[in-house]
Amino acid sequence: MRRLFIPPKLAVMAFFLAFSCADKQDFDQFDDLEITPTVASSLFYLESEEQHINAVGGLANFYTQLVNFEAFNEEFVAERLMDGKIIYEIENTTSKELNITIEFLDEGGNVLDAQVFDVDPAPSPLFSLEVFYGSGGKSIDILTATTGLRINATNLGDSTSVSALPEPKLILRSAAEFRFRLK
Repeated sequence: MRRLFIPPKLAVMAFFLAFSCADKQDFDQFDDLEITPTVASSLFYLESEEQHINAVGGLANFYTQLVNFEAFNEEFVAERLMDGKIIYEIENTTSKELNITIEFLDEGGNVLDAQVFDVDPAPSPLFSLEVFYGSGGKSIDILTATTGLRINATNLGDSTSVSALPEPKLILRSAAEFRFRLK
């Protein structure tokens, strides 16, 4: 007669598996589940060389743009928006003092909110601003009702001076992060 040899480790594992307990599965946990993804995106980018700013002349708009912004035109999306922030970065290596205005427009073209930036001439540090919407910030209704952005940039200086820096230009970047409640 032949004996079966079971290694001790395997015997101990078999013992614990045979006599172990398992909790009853609770499939109602789905009701307690909260899903809040964060969506990040670039909004707009503006770059204008000092040569272009000078060509327009002093005390004049050198950039005007109407940007379609229908991120929240679907009711399903707008209702689930919890909060968000828009990040602006401005880099000015020109010799110009500038004014940049970004207006948030509703469907009728009415201004819901405006962000105004007075930009110093070079050398000036990179300017960065985060604007929060929702709890602790501006009204979330501004974002959900916005269908367009109007961007104006004005030269507050003269039209002849030129920065000593190589390739002087204005760069405006913006990005956004929004949190949604999916359930």
